[in-house]
Amino acid sequence: MDASDFNLRHLAAMVAAAESGSLSAAARRVNLTQPAITQGVSKLERGLGLPLFERRPGGMEPTDAARILAPRAAAALALIGSSRVTGPQMRAFMALARGGSYVAAAAATGIREASLHRAVADLALGLGHRLVERRGRGIALTARGLAVARRFRLAEAELKAALSELAALQGREIGRIAIGAMPLSRARLLPNAVAAFHRAHPQVDLSIAEGSHVELVGPLRDGEIDLMLGALRDPSPGDDLVQTPLFVDRPVVLGRSGHPLAGRGTMPAMADLARFAWVVPPEGTPLRAQWRRMFDLSGVAVPRVAIESGSVIVVRQLLIQTDFLTLLSPDQVAVELEAEWICRIGTPPGDPHRTIGITARAGWRPTPLQRRFVASVEAEAKRIIDD
Repeated sequence: MDASDFNLRHLAAMVAAAESGSLSAAARRVNLTQPAITQGVSKLERGLGLPLFERRPGGMEPTDAARILAPRAAAALALIGSSRVTGPQMRAFMALARGGSYVAAAAATGIREASLHRAVADLALGLGHRLVERRGRGIALTARGLAVARRFRLAEAELKAALSELAALQGREIGRIAIGAMPLSRARLLPNAVAAFHRAHPQVDLSIAEGSHVELVGPLRDGEIDLMLGALRDPSPGDDLVQTPLFVDRPVVLGRSGHPLAGRGTMPAMADLARFAWVVPPEGTPLRAQWRRMFDLSGVAVPRVAIESGSVIVVRQLLIQTDFLTLLSPDQVAVELEAEWICRIGTPPGDPHRTIGITARAGWRPTPLQRRFVASVEAEAKRIIDD
């Protein structure tokens, strides 16, 4: 069973029955007859291959499966926000939001364009808001449409989490963990944590999206990725996100082997560093702020930034071929340092540092598998600290 296969009315009936323990009370809550609720719950049980209730004279006792599914389903239904929304409408609108056009949505889902148009129109009518508007020859989601799409994606994430936990109840490990990888996490923290987790849970799929904080925070908020790894932000990016520190990274000044400032044994004067062009991350990143601060503390004018880049691959190649300098974590270029393609110029003043950690949505309830992955990340962070 896939998350998109859930019948939302059947889910609502199951939640009502689990919370009330009574078919009659559940029927009143969701405005369905008792036979309709019984039929809906039975269809859910057949689809899941698990009993959700034990029928007893005094009422309906939820099974372990229902105790897993009910809170996830309740959270998903609350995000959807209306009992008028149907599963086909939700699937059609999410496909449109992801594809950006009815043509792309039809190609992705195999549903005819006319059916997609009708489902999205019915959804807008049921919610009482315009969700899509014409933009030239194309379409775009309205502000309300964007908000609805985000809530639907988060609801889908809750249902996928429920299916993963139900599979674990049956002794199967299924699921997919989506990770946003910011630059610093890619060199050691994430690869080692992923390798350790995969050895223990080879049946679980891991998806890694690389990008900057700006590029990844939207998909995190939308539920398309489960957590982000990398430099934490100060101040926090918002109350809807929770940042958990893992370790402190202390970058150093780096240049090519044979650089005019290399081999001095001590940190060159800041005025000497300022004579060279630099390649550093864009404004708004923690490392750029640390770089600027080390010059400000020394009373030296900030030197020219020849190239802005957060890509370690780009920075590494530029350092090897030019006299550029950069401020970077030694962990990110450990191979290049060992090969002596680049070298440490020195440790800058002012103790520049970045706190590396996990960023997740506030209220995120990780599945047991997701918790084990986080534990793998934490174990690797401890090894980095010990080293």
